[in-house]
Amino acid sequence: MRWNLRLTAANKGVWKASELQRSLAEHGLVISAGKMSGLWSGQPVSLKLEDLDVICVVLGCEIGDLLIPEPEKVSRPGQAETERAAVGAGTTAPAVIPKRRDGRSLPPE
Repeated sequence: MRWNLRLTAANKGVWKASELQRSLAEHGLVISAGKMSGLWSGQPVSLKLEDLDVICVVLGCEIGDLLIPEPEKVSRPGQAETERAAVGAGTTAPAVIPKRRDGRSLPPE
C-alpha cells in the first residue's frame, strides 16, 4: 500500500501538516508533532482504524484516497529467487553499480 495523505490533503485545500493537525485535534484526534510529521511526509508504520476514520472525516475523503493498493509489489514465496535466477541466467559479468565521484551514496530508486 502507498500512503497518500499529503496529496489527498492538498486536493482538499490543506497545505500544511500543522493545519491538518489542528483540524484532527478539533475532531478528538490529538497527534504529536513527531507522529504528524511521519504521517505527512512518510509512510506510517502503524495507524489505528479509528484514526483513519477521523482523517477521512476531516479531509472529506474515502479510505481509497489515502491508501493506494500496489499489488505489483506482492510476491509469492520463492518468487524472488526464481526471478533472480531468470535475470542472472546466461550472464557472467557482475552488475555495474554507478558511484558518485565525491564518494557519497546515490539516492534510493
